[in-house]
Amino acid sequence: MKSELVKPMHLARKAVVYIRQSTPHQMVSNQESLRLQYALQQRAHELGWHKADIEVIDADLGLSGASAAKRSGFKELVGRVGLNEVGLILSIDVTRLARNCSDWYPLLDICGLQGCLIADRDGVYDPGSANGRLLLGLKGTISELELHTIRSRLTAGLLAKAERGELALTLPIGFIRDPSGVVVKDPDIAVQERLGLVFQMFLSFRTVAKVMRVLNDRKLDLPRRDRHGDLRWAQATLAAVSTILRNPAYAGAFVYGRTRTRAGRREGRSSIKIARPMEDWRIVVKNRYPAYIDWLTYEKIRFIIRDNRAEYMRIKTRGAPRDGDLLLHGIAWCARCGHKLYVRYKSGGEYVCNHLHTHKGLPACQHIRAARIDAAVADAFLTALAPAELDALSKARRAQHQTDAALRASAERQLERKRYAAALAERQFNRVDPDNRLVASELERRWEAALNEVRAAEEELTRQAPPQPVASMVIGKVLHSKVVSLAGRLPQIWTDASTTDAQRKALLRCLVEKVVLDRGERDIARVRIVWRGGAVSNLEVKMKVNSFAMLTRGMEMRNRLLDLARDGMPDDEIAAVLTSEGHRSPNCADRVLPITVQRTRLAAGIRVAVQRNRWSHASNLLSPPELAAKLKIPVNWLYVQIRHKRLLIDRHSTGAYLFPDKPSVLKAIQNLRNHTLSRVDLRICPPHQEGHQHA
Repeated sequence: MKSELVKPMHLARKAVVYIRQSTPHQMVSNQESLRLQYALQQRAHELGWHKADIEVIDADLGLSGASAAKRSGFKELVGRVGLNEVGLILSIDVTRLARNCSDWYPLLDICGLQGCLIADRDGVYDPGSANGRLLLGLKGTISELELHTIRSRLTAGLLAKAERGELALTLPIGFIRDPSGVVVKDPDIAVQERLGLVFQMFLSFRTVAKVMRVLNDRKLDLPRRDRHGDLRWAQATLAAVSTILRNPAYAGAFVYGRTRTRAGRREGRSSIKIARPMEDWRIVVKNRYPAYIDWLTYEKIRFIIRDNRAEYMRIKTRGAPRDGDLLLHGIAWCARCGHKLYVRYKSGGEYVCNHLHTHKGLPACQHIRAARIDAAVADAFLTALAPAELDALSKARRAQHQTDAALRASAERQLERKRYAAALAERQFNRVDPDNRLVASELERRWEAALNEVRAAEEELTRQAPPQPVASMVIGKVLHSKVVSLAGRLPQIWTDASTTDAQRKALLRCLVEKVVLDRGERDIARVRIVWRGGAVSNLEVKMKVNSFAMLTRGMEMRNRLLDLARDGMPDDEIAAVLTSEGHRSPNCADRVLPITVQRTRLAAGIRVAVQRNRWSHASNLLSPPELAAKLKIPVNWLYVQIRHKRLLIDRHSTGAYLFPDKPSVLKAIQNLRNHTLSRVDLRICPPHQEGHQHA
């Protein structure tokens, strides 16, 4: 049946049948619609086109008509109309061409300009005529409105179901749906224990990378889902561990709206999903799933992960503890401008506030030498922790025991799973027809691979020593007071050479939230420690300066020193008097050095007739020359042993090395001289080390 609108000029060009189905599901379930669309070729033939001049564009099957961005078929159609190659466009409905007016009206303009007709089941339209454009415009507007109506109805139903926690989202590994649709834990005990181990290890190690490394070192795989949704075991990765720790489903919560969609920054790029902060999640229904951890633990894990990110200025986090001598890396803030202090390791290490200099070209706020600041903060930390040290030690031992036991149990489960896989491969091999060598050889190879995996798992389990039971630490009040009065173990652990800088920083951050520093104008730096929980401690740290003028009481000390020197008092006695009055040397934090007195006295032109020997000492002590003469050994040999740390001894307050005049000390040094001992430790409170002589 021909239309009056069809002219010879139209018949001289091609007739194009445009076919589109919205979703892949409709392509499978609605086959009749596809047949009707392909049947439009007969409609074009009835309108006067030869079959050779009828073409079909079906490249957009399974794509939505809401946008033309990804529809290559629609773009091809518009291009060919613009080249005046098409005389008629046929579609089962104009909504198949476009459901967006921004795509629909440009097509009408091009068709009207090139004299191309548009046809659907209802008739043939000329976009170049007023009536045809009006009718097609109304159809396009109704089509767009219909799209929004359908979308709003579907979205409303989806949100209503999500608010009840009944929306069937894809479940993470460790959860399955039973036949009635109820979410339950995976019945595989190995999966449950491995997921529980991941959470337990993170709470112990506090970094995702550390959990991943321990799992891989122990040859413990993580349960994952393949693209078909089936369970598979794979090597742990940062992304896999992080995905498990961040998923709220493991805390028993149904969450909808954890991500938002953002359009690609470049044209033609697909949209990307961006994670939202927890406070911006759209719907949260707690206690909906069986939980692996409670909600408070999940919030703690999220906070630790966020705090480990080294994005100081954007989200004000501290970053994960890393190696490096400076103790306050990541938690030091400037008291003047409020920005994060950076660390600089040259010239002995210092904290520098150069944010305003870097971003605005202004002078740097301040820079503070780190050594004394770190020592003061560490001392305050150890003092605050001393009353709870025994309880903390007991809890740490129990936590370590639980982690070791969980790791071994997980390894045993993995060995059991691999033994089952090997037994299954053996049964499959035994059931195959021996004459079918192609199948039998493949099953034999699988059986051999399974046996190798079992052998490797057994060797790994053998290398892991079984966890020792933790003895109950029951300490009476009297014994507790004695232990605390003597010394705790934490100061020894803190100063032990085997304790890494990252471990010290992690210990410090357990109690300290941040440290605010102000260098001050003279020799006093003000330190404000903000503890976890909001408590604040203010410290004043005496810093090293270059001259008396930089000391707070510098001129007072200089005048007092010169008065005592004019009275004929020796330098060491002057230093002791000034120290007792609260003075200090510019480069010493707690006392006045005799060398400071001597230099100041000589600079003022004050001489003394006889200066007392600075190395004077008690009669029960021996100087290195006296000791060398008594043992008949070279005095330089003593200094060489001290320099190479084979002879360990504390300096006297005067700076001299003084040895106790005891038979045990003399015998130990003689044995060191005769190579009977490799090291002699004469320090007052030496750390315990096996294989060394403590005299």
